[in-house]
Amino acid sequence: METAERSQPLVVRTDTVASYVEALIEQVGGTRHGSMQERRIALPGLSIRLFSQDEMLTRAAETSFIQTSRSDLPEAGLTVFIGYPEGTFPEPASWSPHDRYQPHKVAQALSQKRLHASYFYDLDHWHAYDPKSQIAVQLLKAPGAFPPWEAGAPLRPFLHWHYAERGMRLAHAGTLGLDGRGILLAGAGGSGKSGTVIAGLLNGLESMGDDYVLLSPGDVIRAYPLFSTLKQDPEGIQRLKLDAARNCGRLNWQGKHQFTIRDLTTAPQPDYLDIGALVVPRVTGGDHTHFSPLARKEAIVEFAASSIYQMPGERESGFRFFSDVVNRLPCFRMDLGRHPREIADQIATFIQKAGT
Repeated sequence: METAERSQPLVVRTDTVASYVEALIEQVGGTRHGSMQERRIALPGLSIRLFSQDEMLTRAAETSFIQTSRSDLPEAGLTVFIGYPEGTFPEPASWSPHDRYQPHKVAQALSQKRLHASYFYDLDHWHAYDPKSQIAVQLLKAPGAFPPWEAGAPLRPFLHWHYAERGMRLAHAGTLGLDGRGILLAGAGGSGKSGTVIAGLLNGLESMGDDYVLLSPGDVIRAYPLFSTLKQDPEGIQRLKLDAARNCGRLNWQGKHQFTIRDLTTAPQPDYLDIGALVVPRVTGGDHTHFSPLARKEAIVEFAASSIYQMPGERESGFRFFSDVVNRLPCFRMDLGRHPREIADQIATFIQKAGT
C-alpha cells in the first residue's frame, strides 16, 4: 500500500493531470486482479470485462444495462477496473487548491497524450480512460464513495469516451418507437420526457431508453440501447397508474422512483431504432396530444445543451455532432395530453406517418 501511494502524486494540476492519469492506468491495469470478481457486459458493438471491488457499483452494472448478444456495429473490447485504496488501487489524488478544475481545459491537456479523465471534487473521485489500451479505471476514495447519480448510469463516462472515439455519441434523450422506427425525445427536467417514455412502454411502444441512448450517424440516424434505467417522481407514478411498490423501486437521490424497463414490460425491445424525428414534449394539461413544427434553433438548445453538459470533457465535437443530428431530422413540439394511452396512440400514429 505504501508503495502504491508513493507511486502516485497526491495533488495534481492541469499541467500534471496527464502524467497522473497515465500512471494510474498503467499501475491498476498492469496488475493481475484474480481476487476481484469479474462481470461481462455486452453492449452494442462493445464487450466489457468489469473488475470491481465496490458491491453497489457491481450491482448497478448488473441491473442497469440493456445487454445485447448481437449488433450491426463493429465489435470492440473494453476492460474496466473499479476500486478504492486497497491492493493495487492507490489513494486517489486531490486537485490542487491553487489551480481551478476546469473540465474543458483538463480535456485539452489530456488530449495531448490521447487520454481521458474526469474528477469529482467533493469525493476525490476519478474516471480515467486510455483508448489505446482500452483500459478504464474508476478510482473511489472508499467503498460507496461515488456521486449519487453514478448508480443510475454506471460506466457512463467510459462509454461516452469510447463511443465518441468511434464517431458516435451518448445523447441525453429518450426514445420511443414502433416496428424499428422511432423518435428522439429531448427536453429539460419537468418537460414530460420520462413520463412519455413510460406511457409508451406501458402501451405497446418500443424504447432504447429514457435518459441516455447511443446515436450513430450514417445514411440513417440510428439509436442503440445502453441503460435500462427509468425514473419518475411520485406524482408521475400516480398519473401513470403504476403500482410503486411492485414496479418502481425506492426513491433515488432526486426523490424519484428508479426502476428499469424490465419492471414495466417483458416484451422484447429491438436492437436499434431508426430515428425519423426529434420531438420536444411539453406538459400542458390539455385533453389531447398534438404535434407542431419546432424551429431548429430551439430544438438544438433543448437537445444539445444537456447532452454536452452531462458528458465529461470536450465540447466542440459534441456540439458539431448534435447540431448535425438536429439539422438532419425534422423537429417538432409535442403538447402532451393527460391520458397515457392517448399519448402513446398519438405517438404511434406520428411514427407511422413519418415512415410513409
